[in-house]
Amino acid sequence: MSLYHEAASVLTRASKTTDSLSSLVYSDKSLKSAPKQVYALVVEAAKWSPVISKIVELAGLLKIERKLTPQLAIVLVHDLLLSKQGIALPKGHGLRNAVEKCKARLSAEFTKARIKAGYSTVEAWRVVVGKKEVDSSESAPRPRHPRWVRINTLAGLDPMATTFAEYKKVSLSEVCLASSDDKLLAVDEHIPNLIALPSGTDVTKTSAYRDGSIILQDKASCFSAYLLNPSQDDGDIVDACAAPGNKTTHTAALLAGARKNTAVESGVPQTVYACERDKGRAQILAKMTKIANPRDTANIECLLGQDFLRLSPQDKRFNNVGALLLDPSCSGSGIVKRGGGATAESLQVTLPGATPQEDTTKRPSKSSKKRKRKAELPPPIANLPSGADAGEQEEVISEENEEAPDSEESLRTRLTNLSAFQLKIVQHAFAFPVAKRVVYSTCSIHAEENENVVVKALRSPIARQRGWRVLRKEEQVDGMKRWHVRGDLEATKSILNDGEDGDGVEDAKTIADACIRCVKGTADGTMGFFVIGFVREEAIDIAPGSARRQESEATGAEEEEEDWSGFDSD
Repeated sequence: MSLYHEAASVLTRASKTTDSLSSLVYSDKSLKSAPKQVYALVVEAAKWSPVISKIVELAGLLKIERKLTPQLAIVLVHDLLLSKQGIALPKGHGLRNAVEKCKARLSAEFTKARIKAGYSTVEAWRVVVGKKEVDSSESAPRPRHPRWVRINTLAGLDPMATTFAEYKKVSLSEVCLASSDDKLLAVDEHIPNLIALPSGTDVTKTSAYRDGSIILQDKASCFSAYLLNPSQDDGDIVDACAAPGNKTTHTAALLAGARKNTAVESGVPQTVYACERDKGRAQILAKMTKIANPRDTANIECLLGQDFLRLSPQDKRFNNVGALLLDPSCSGSGIVKRGGGATAESLQVTLPGATPQEDTTKRPSKSSKKRKRKAELPPPIANLPSGADAGEQEEVISEENEEAPDSEESLRTRLTNLSAFQLKIVQHAFAFPVAKRVVYSTCSIHAEENENVVVKALRSPIARQRGWRVLRKEEQVDGMKRWHVRGDLEATKSILNDGEDGDGVEDAKTIADACIRCVKGTADGTMGFFVIGFVREEAIDIAPGSARRQESEATGAEEEEEDWSGFDSD
């Protein structure tokens, strides 16, 4: 039977990539076993791996049975000790025989571990495993990444009065410590229409999820559209790298709200153009925007298969584009998977005979030595939550997942290539004739993709020619102005002082303060994220309520430019 080999393979691949366990399972078309069965085994085995690995070591299983890999041992021993049906293999099967030879010793060590952990029964221990990190030495639950839910105002319904009517409003810290069974929610203090639920809360079977009234979106991901703060004066908007559509629909919702709150509403409907060059992701974008905009409240036009860098700013369709949202491909180093989608970063799968810092994806030969990983994985912030089948949720594909580099040198090479591409995206946005507002964001923790791109963009000829600068902290919309984590000042100083001409670029402190960062694994409950706003000096329209509110002085004059041929995306 292939179930155990396939589950072991998932655990092996999970240590090499930032992809979620659910993504690894449900994207594998070669599976012979039912994906749900493989996923369930992998999740439970991962939860119990700190306990099982210790038991396997004490029982000497891998020394006795050389044919077993650490990953196979984890999944087989899990079913031997914790599955009511036992190992799902016929009697006499080689793998089953290999493990059952040591059944007495394994069972004895498991009982010792249970008693040492202070549980009278396996069931009592099993309940706790689902609510806190799987570690027999852990005595108190650790905060977990919350389930962020955005109320989609485009749908015109009120899930707070229906789906969440019985939920109690508490603080974010209480939500992060709660079980998925607890009906608690925290109303976010920075982003309107955003709530946090306990990790693992399953809302995918609710009518609010099915009809698009709620959208699963990390708080940090909501910063982009909120910082853009679209208004009726901005004209049309372009979302340059739009799939799966969360930021697109959030932008459209904010725009619709701004129009609704304006005393004199323009008779010309504004359009949100959503670009996505990848054909597969483009289909997801089309589906997402359709579900989230059931009443056609917003005018969203999906440019499916369209590469933003091949989009001409001189195209007459975009004569009225005044704002652009940029969230290009990045290293994904800030991603924290939710909804059962733990990664090697958010969950340590402990293997017998090795520490989490050792590379145990391959069993060493007798003549080889175990090689340590080039960089330690950060500590887990959450155990895998129970709930809906994460592989069926849109959120699974909400961000680009990149394979983790295997060395510092390859990481630097990758960051150099990514930042060059990201800079092209920003410069291309600066070229749109009447654009006066641009927001750039990444789910990266690296300064190369963040502050470095910002400074290089400000130094570019197109930025200086057209008067682009950062949207300063005091000019930002209220929730973003109050956010406490700003840019990396030292990284900003470094790039400003690297020998390039800095004339015309604002000082490091102003730029760093204009940058907004989110740090994963903190009490803020966000993934790692970076966002910055750019504005054109002669067309600045500061956010309502800011200290530097100004009225835009539109002269109607248009700059004469050469025909735009587009940046080379190769």
